[in-house]
Amino acid sequence: MTDSPGADPRHSEHDEGFAPQEQEQPGTTDETRPTPDHGEESYRGSDRLRGRRALITGGDSGIGRAVAIAFAREGADVAIAHMPEEQEDADETIGWIEKAGCRGRSLAGDIRDEEFATGIVDRTIAEFGGLDILVLNAAYQKDRESLDDLSTEEFDRVFRTNLYGLLWTARTAVPHLEPGSSIIVTSSIQAFNPSPNLIDYAMTKAAQVAFVKALAQQLGGKGIRVNAVAPGPIWTPLIPATGGDPEWIEQFGQDTPLGRAGQPAELAGAYVYLASDAATYVSGAVLPVTGGKGL
Repeated sequence: MTDSPGADPRHSEHDEGFAPQEQEQPGTTDETRPTPDHGEESYRGSDRLRGRRALITGGDSGIGRAVAIAFAREGADVAIAHMPEEQEDADETIGWIEKAGCRGRSLAGDIRDEEFATGIVDRTIAEFGGLDILVLNAAYQKDRESLDDLSTEEFDRVFRTNLYGLLWTARTAVPHLEPGSSIIVTSSIQAFNPSPNLIDYAMTKAAQVAFVKALAQQLGGKGIRVNAVAPGPIWTPLIPATGGDPEWIEQFGQDTPLGRAGQPAELAGAYVYLASDAATYVSGAVLPVTGGKGL
C-alpha cells in the first residue's frame, strides 16, 4: 500500500479561470458562478472551539461564511454581522451554524454606522452571555481606473467600512474580552503587494496590519491575542462586484504559483488555528493564505 502525499494543491479546488460576470455591491452568493466553496460539505470539526462565542463581521458569504461554518463545527456559537441586502446569504449561513448544533445570530446593518458597529458587540454578548472570538472581516473594494477616478465619497466608503467600522467594533469589544480571547482581522496580500486599481482598498489593508501589530502589544498583557489573515485571490461575491475589465475575472488567481484562485473553505483552517489554543503563543502575526504569492 502506497501512502498518499495529500491533495494536489493545483487542482484540489476550481483550477480554471472564471466566466465574465458582474454584480452590484455588495454581491451575493447565488449570483456568483461558480458558487464558492465555503466548506459546507468538506469541513470536519474536532471540538477545538467548544463552548466559545464568536462574532464575525461580513459573515454572510465568502470568507466570513467559511469561517462561521468552521467555527460552528468546532463547537462555537456564532453571530454574523452583514448588510441588510445580504439577508438571504446570512440566513443560509445561520442555517449551517445551527445544523452544526450551535447557536447562530444574524445582525443586519451597516458597519459604517457607529451605532451599529458598536451595537453588534452588545447584542452578541446579550445573546450568548459573552464574547471570546472577534473576527473583523467586513470589507469593501471597487476597481479604480486611476486616482482621478476615486471620488471622495467612494474613498470615504472604503475607509469607513474597512477601518472605521473595524475600530468601532474592536474598541467596544475589548473591555468584554477575557484572557484567552482572540481578535482576528482579515487583511490582504494587497497590504504588501498592492494592485494599482485597488489603491484605496490596499491602503486600508496596510493600515489593518499596523492596527493588528499595535493592538497585539497593547493587549498582550491582558492575555488577549490579536492576529491577521492575509488572503490572496479568493473567489467570493466581492470579486465580481469589484468591477473593472472583464478579463480580470477570467484570469483571476491564475498568476499565483499554484495557478488558480483560492476558495473561502481554504482559509477557514487559518482562522480556527488563530482562534484556538494551538496558537496560544501567536500574537501580532499576519498569516498569509495566498497560493504562494509573496507578501
